[in-house]
Amino acid sequence: MLRLLRRQRGLSDRFISYMLARTIRTEEDLAEQFFSSSEQCLARALLQLARYGKQATPQRILPKISRQKLATMVGTTSSRVDFFLNKFRKLGFIECNGHITINSSLLTVVLQD
Repeated sequence: MLRLLRRQRGLSDRFISYMLARTIRTEEDLAEQFFSSSEQCLARALLQLARYGKQATPQRILPKISRQKLATMVGTTSSRVDFFLNKFRKLGFIECNGHITINSSLLTVVLQD
């Protein structure tokens, strides 16, 4: 890999850009876990999975993801994730019919202080 990175400038540039973006994302996630509630972290994770802010029309229906995986992403337990998902469903932020469908009103959870 080192040999390839030294010889192919384009590959090296793309690899470094990828690693820097990943490092920045990790630092943002750590800061969020320190300063945001688990509820806000879950809302943000759901919006990121729906690709809000990444494309003109976000995906409303999320790909299949387990509660445990969501809990790991948020840094909490699956029971807390279930609690918050039920709360989001009751408030109309999401719909759960075998998969999670995101409503844009979920943004209000992320924007709360």
